[in-house]
Amino acid sequence: MLARDKLTDMVMGFSTRYRRRFQKDTCLIDPTLREIHDRLESVDPKQLLNQKLTHCRFVVVDTETTGLQAYAGDELVSIALLELDGLEMTGREYVTYLNPRRPIPEQSTRIHGISDADVEDSPTLMEALPDILDFLDRSVVVGHHVSFDLRFLNRTCQKELLSRLYHPCLDTMLLFLSCSGRMGHYTLDQVAGECKVTVKDRHTARGDAMATARVFQCLAGKLMKKGGTVLQLAGHQYEFGHFRAP
Repeated sequence: MLARDKLTDMVMGFSTRYRRRFQKDTCLIDPTLREIHDRLESVDPKQLLNQKLTHCRFVVVDTETTGLQAYAGDELVSIALLELDGLEMTGREYVTYLNPRRPIPEQSTRIHGISDADVEDSPTLMEALPDILDFLDRSVVVGHHVSFDLRFLNRTCQKELLSRLYHPCLDTMLLFLSCSGRMGHYTLDQVAGECKVTVKDRHTARGDAMATARVFQCLAGKLMKKGGTVLQLAGHQYEFGHFRAP
């Protein structure tokens, strides 16, 4: 006869698996949600990492928020996505305000300048998510402290779609550490200064994404002078600890 603890673990394990399957079957009965879920699940990070830098599609992301706590009630109020073909800007972009469905704190408005009135008629993140994922498509995501931005996106994907972004990610802050040999925490302003990149419209999603794209071009060019793959470039940020997008 099975010991009580082992039997309890088996029952609880079965219950958890059944609950997850039930959640997926019920939450994704909407064909639109199912299609978005399947699109997320179809991303192959290994295939993307094995691309040559010159053949890769990169998407630089930056967001503005109501605050810093993605899992404690804060929300996105704007997002910018900029496309690079290899290390060249294409001019394609996706930029929008987002309605957080909660008041934007005054201290946050003082930083990014976005007020409740600005986002009143804007889509929510969930409403904008199909367009965001269309733009991301099969790309490698780039950002400065990119895990912060992806935390907000993944929270919604996990809650509403029972999935997450599987896109490989490159963090310009970690690439800067590898390139400079320094240790520590560096802001976008500091790294941009070292890369001789002028930052315009600071603390706007598009302005910061544009600066991050220029910084990425500089750092990737220095670290990978003879070309190479995305995986080889990503390896530079692993030198400072295994990095995963949340």
